[in-house]
Amino acid sequence: MQKKGLLIVVSGPSGAGKGTVLAHTIAKYSNLKYSVSVTTRAPRAGEVDGVNYFFKSVKEFEEMIARCEFLEYKRVYDNYYGTPLVNVQKQLDDGYDVVLEIDTEGALDVKNIYPDAVMIFISPAKRSTIEERLRGRSTESEEQIQTRTQSALKEIRQAVFYDYIVVNEDSQKGAMDIIAIIEAEKCKVKNNKKFIDNLINGGK
Repeated sequence: MQKKGLLIVVSGPSGAGKGTVLAHTIAKYSNLKYSVSVTTRAPRAGEVDGVNYFFKSVKEFEEMIARCEFLEYKRVYDNYYGTPLVNVQKQLDDGYDVVLEIDTEGALDVKNIYPDAVMIFISPAKRSTIEERLRGRSTESEEQIQTRTQSALKEIRQAVFYDYIVVNEDSQKGAMDIIAIIEAEKCKVKNNKKFIDNLINGGK
């Protein structure tokens, strides 16, 4: 009996190492699929269209908005970011667990649509780590680093609205923490009602 997958929403501030933690998680947990977001920002070095993001023009993105093709979308730092609805729904229906890596505002929008979504906040162990990782990327100006640092602190305040917090001191450990959360969620009674009914009805 195929079960519908779990929708897992992961957020965290810039510099928290979300991408690295999720890459390790997906490598270790074969049933987990990453929902590729759509964005209008330019690709960074090494990013691949359709793998890291679907890169679209502003015009293309706004046409997708008009066609109601997003589960959620936001404009951040003068660029659009959005989660394509059809892709997520198909993967869930196929029994895969789907992870969305989105900002806190988008995450709360998703929670309103999918109340059973599992909300995970990834946080750095220390405040200073945020700025250190932003500087290490060498992709932002000093002004952008300061803006993103203040935005990161604002996002951390939203962690109280999540179900779990994963402190990223080590990305491999962070990945194992997320896998443990997924396994625990799969064992919850509310996610096994069909199984219970099947037992009661003698497997019919």
